[in-house]
Amino acid sequence: MSAAATLEQGLSHALARIGLPAPTDLARLSGGANMESWLFKAGSETCVLRRSPGGSQLVGGRSIDYRAEADLIRAACAAGVMAPDVLVELEEGDGIGSGFVMRALPGVPDPSIILGFENGAELIADIGREMAATHRADVSQLTALPVMETRDALRAMRERYMNYGGDRPILSLALRWLEANVPPAVPPRLVHGDFRMGNLLVGTEGDMKGRLTGVLDWELAHLGDPHEDLAYGCMTVWRFSRPDRGAFGVGSIEDLARAYEAAGGEKFDPVRFHFWLVYRTFWWALGCLQMGNTWRSGLDRSLERVVVAHRTSEQELDLLRLLEEDAPAAERKRPLPPSPEPLIAGMGEPNGAEVLTAISEWLNSDIKPLVSGRDKFVLAVARNALGIVSREIEQRPVATDAALAADLLEGRADISTPGMLARLRRMALDKLSADMPKYPALKLARQEWEGN
Repeated sequence: MSAAATLEQGLSHALARIGLPAPTDLARLSGGANMESWLFKAGSETCVLRRSPGGSQLVGGRSIDYRAEADLIRAACAAGVMAPDVLVELEEGDGIGSGFVMRALPGVPDPSIILGFENGAELIADIGREMAATHRADVSQLTALPVMETRDALRAMRERYMNYGGDRPILSLALRWLEANVPPAVPPRLVHGDFRMGNLLVGTEGDMKGRLTGVLDWELAHLGDPHEDLAYGCMTVWRFSRPDRGAFGVGSIEDLARAYEAAGGEKFDPVRFHFWLVYRTFWWALGCLQMGNTWRSGLDRSLERVVVAHRTSEQELDLLRLLEEDAPAAERKRPLPPSPEPLIAGMGEPNGAEVLTAISEWLNSDIKPLVSGRDKFVLAVARNALGIVSREIEQRPVATDAALAADLLEGRADISTPGMLARLRRMALDKLSADMPKYPALKLARQEWEGN
């Protein structure tokens, strides 16, 4: 039996338990680093299946298993959060892995559409309201939810960082700062853990155009500091095309704070917020590095893992912009050292970078018209990968320095050391220019640091 037939049969078995007919129009959705998502019809219902095909209840960086996530989503709905209704959980006898089926909500998660709407004040108010509702949800009966203790989490992240090489100077600088600036503990509340653009649904028509319609992807939920959620959606990477808008790419951080407090959220603390902004940016940098190690291990040999690993340099640039205010004024004004001399193409046979460019151009002209759906997405990832390697050959950026990283991590050097900030700025600019030259914050950093 084909994989598609197996999925349809197992899903039919699960749906029958709640009186729904067999699925039709099954379509794989893009996105989802840790599991698959499928959109389908079941009679008059439009549904979404989230599953781990291999059957593991815990995959990737999940905090909770699928059954606990389903229970949590039900609790969030009971608290008034615009989360999807969970209809049925998969069972072993269904034969299609672990997961659950939800009723689909209206709206789109696409930031390129959402950030084009002109009702930022209303959307920020919606986001603040849903976040406040999340943080006051009663989850006392959900014993599977982990409790996050910040210093324990930092110790675990230090261990992960060292396992990944411990040789990225900007990450060492950030980790040292985090360990020195842990805020006092607060009574733990429900934290969504992934509350950001991409996991929020926004309406596209009628009265709900530009308004929040759903909060998705609760797999990283835990008990902890509510300011973690406030900060996560404000990370530069999740502002997408609008890094100039500090909150979710929609409005200002002040707008978000006012909306959150007005909806019953706790008083906004800018110092605590800044800590969590640095923390989650560092956390996501480690997540990107982990993608590469997942590929190396053979656990997942998808091309997407390899490319996402190169997004570490986005977080390094963002971390440096978050931390540079600690440097003396003279260091912030110091000119940057020059970049390495780029590779010069000769007049003989094309070099490796030119060969990769030729392959990318062929994929775009000859193969792209032949593919659709997810294959078109994977093709774009492949072309992105070729571009990364081509630019790396030409530009020869320096990303690692084990000795410098150790000095920064152990405090033998810091951001006030003469010339250090300029050196790290150059490192961040060059690496990101090779990895992800279209990252919107790169242009802002060049303007700030080079005057370009």
